[in-house]
Amino acid sequence: MMKEIEGSTIFIEDLQMGMSRQLVKTVTDRDIEMFAEVSTDHNPVHMDEDYARTTLFKGRIAHGILSAGLISAVIGEQLPGHGAIYLKQSLTFMAPVRPGDEVCATVRVAAIDRDKRRVTLATQCTVGDTVVLKGEALVLAPSRETLRG
Repeated sequence: MMKEIEGSTIFIEDLQMGMSRQLVKTVTDRDIEMFAEVSTDHNPVHMDEDYARTTLFKGRIAHGILSAGLISAVIGEQLPGHGAIYLKQSLTFMAPVRPGDEVCATVRVAAIDRDKRRVTLATQCTVGDTVVLKGEALVLAPSRETLRG
C-alpha cells in the first residue's frame, strides 16, 4: 500500500532534467509588514519611505529573503513538491523588489542523483525582464520506494 502525500508531488523517479515550475506573486505593503513582524527585521529601508528615499534604492524595498521565500514555495508545493526536504540554497541578490512589484519565482531541474534522491535546482526570481535574485538549491526529493509500507 502506498502512503499518499497530499497536494503536488513529483517523485524522484519522475523528475527530468530541465523540468521547471514557477509562481507569480505581487509583493504588497502587507507582505513586507508581515515579513518584518515574523522575522523581526524592521530595517527602515523596508519600513520607512522617508528614510528609504535617502538610500541608494531611493525608496522602500522588500526584504530579499521575502523573494527567496517564493522559491521555497515553488520547491515545497510544485517541484519536487510535498515531501521535498531543503538541504542547501545559495542566493545572489541582483536588484531590489519594491512594493507593488510582480515577482516570478522559477525553479528548474539542473542535476539529478537518483541513488541519493538529491536534486540540484537552478533558482531565480524576476520582476519583468530583470533578474532580482538567482541561486541554486539542493533538495532531497520524495520517492515512491520510501513511501511503500
